[in-house]
Amino acid sequence: MAEANVKTKKKPFFARMKKYFKDTKSELKKVTWPTKEQLKKNTLVIISFIIMIGIFLFVFDALFAWLSSLLTNIV
Repeated sequence: MAEANVKTKKKPFFARMKKYFKDTKSELKKVTWPTKEQLKKNTLVIISFIIMIGIFLFVFDALFAWLSSLLTNIV
């Protein structure tokens, strides 16, 4: 029971920072970066998707604005 109350001592700040950057560097070495062609294709897909969503939102916004103006003119 008394063992649960014992706190572990923290490492010094700079030692933790050094370990953080070391771990980050080792993780970045494991990353597989995309080629230029993959990057171009992915960028094109994202831009086209954003344009499609923009058109979709524009149409529904215009529709709801039109319906709202009809309802406010009736009352």
